[in-house]
Amino acid sequence: MESFRMQSASTAPVPVSQPRWWTELPLLALVYGAYSAGRLVARGDVSTAVDHGLRILHLEKVLRINFEHPLNRLLTARSSLGIPADFVYATLHYVITPVVLIWLFRRHKAVYRRARTWLMTSTLFGLIGFTLMPTCPPRLLDAAHGFVDTMAQYSSYGWWGTEASAPRGMGGMTNQYAAMPSLHVGWALWCGILIWRHARHPLVRALGVLYPLVTTLVVMGTANHYFLDAVAGAAVMGVGALLARPVLRIADRVRSRVADRFPRFAGVTASPADGETAVVTSPVTGDTAAVTSPVVGAGCKTSAGERIPGQRTTSADSPHAAPSADADAPADRAPRAEAVAPAGAGAAGDGTAPADR
Repeated sequence: MESFRMQSASTAPVPVSQPRWWTELPLLALVYGAYSAGRLVARGDVSTAVDHGLRILHLEKVLRINFEHPLNRLLTARSSLGIPADFVYATLHYVITPVVLIWLFRRHKAVYRRARTWLMTSTLFGLIGFTLMPTCPPRLLDAAHGFVDTMAQYSSYGWWGTEASAPRGMGGMTNQYAAMPSLHVGWALWCGILIWRHARHPLVRALGVLYPLVTTLVVMGTANHYFLDAVAGAAVMGVGALLARPVLRIADRVRSRVADRFPRFAGVTASPADGETAVVTSPVTGDTAAVTSPVVGAGCKTSAGERIPGQRTTSADSPHAAPSADADAPADRAPRAEAVAPAGAGAAGDGTAPADR
């Protein structure tokens, strides 16, 4: 029984080990570049975007959830609140999100791969939302609807101009009608959940809870998003969290097929012997995995360099074999059970190899 446990442990699959930074950086840069380019390509007709924005605003008024109106009036009237809010909107999602990724990579590698996949999958769904439903943010609606663009109002205090948070003169490189869903809120929620779950200090965990809440208030108060945009951003992150595991399984399956089809690029430098472990590195994602070779001998010993136990000749068959220990036994003593039983069979036909007993 003990031997069976040892053999089972030797053939059990080993979890995928940590990704490598020199493959993660290009991967994340590629995804973010595709996301930024997709936002530009997803620009819809302005009149359609305005219609979508007005419909969202009308629905919020009917449901009495148009919280962006009082928040925008508050930030417009008080520069002590409006200016910090503009800096939060223009800065934090570019800083906090990468910091959390790096922190997970260095301190919590066991959850990094799934968290990264969660973020990337949710971002992809956000891009689909921009494409299917271009939406005019509140700040770009007619002034009769009661919104003030705080970014334009306080532009002299920051690097941005009148075109959202883009640096002056670079507004043409952004899609200002990508309001639905709000990935500002979505990314902040992703950061907050991971900080709350994996940080140790209570203060840091509290900041993780506050960050998505503050971001939601800021995106509405600066008139960059409706409340329903924020709700949609949270929903997109929820879908991404549900799909993270299936996406990882598909990625692992594709990686396995690539490794089988192109073993030269699979990252295995040598075939492991029975029960030994080799490290496999994916050339696509850079992830490494420890692969254990099964014990094909089932307890039998193999010669050096031999993968499968060869057929052994017994002492009776081999003319040059050394005399066994049983040859010196007294004539009236029965030979040992191991010498009588066939090779690989148990003493009582229990199927247990001699080496296992």
